[in-house]
Amino acid sequence: MAAKRTSQTRSAAKVKVTELREKSKAELTQTLENYRRELLDLKVQQVAGAASAKGTKIREVRKNVARVLTVITQQSRAEVRAQYEGKKHIPKDLRPKLTRALRRALTPEERSRKTVRLQKKLANFPRRQYAVKA
Repeated sequence: MAAKRTSQTRSAAKVKVTELREKSKAELTQTLENYRRELLDLKVQQVAGAASAKGTKIREVRKNVARVLTVITQQSRAEVRAQYEGKKHIPKDLRPKLTRALRRALTPEERSRKTVRLQKKLANFPRRQYAVKA
């Protein structure tokens, strides 16, 4: 009985993400349609009262659908990221998430700016240098 289960799970083998990354967008959408069709067939069989081994196969196909969708999303985001490379404004979903406090923190340029009063003070009263070291 255990041999049957392993043979059934092998047919819905885990798809390798490295193989998916090599495919074009059209091929990825085609594989996504195939996996969704397979998932639909498996769910129909499950409702009809097939063996419990279908549950593991359904799980594998669902995971494969998620993997394909993840690769599609990553590729499309990479394309958009390449379009905005070197531009001043980047869409918010492509910016680094960080934390709320870090996003609102001053930039290094803003941090180094000095007021006119401080600039005058630094120019007129330079830091004293002492001969004796502590």
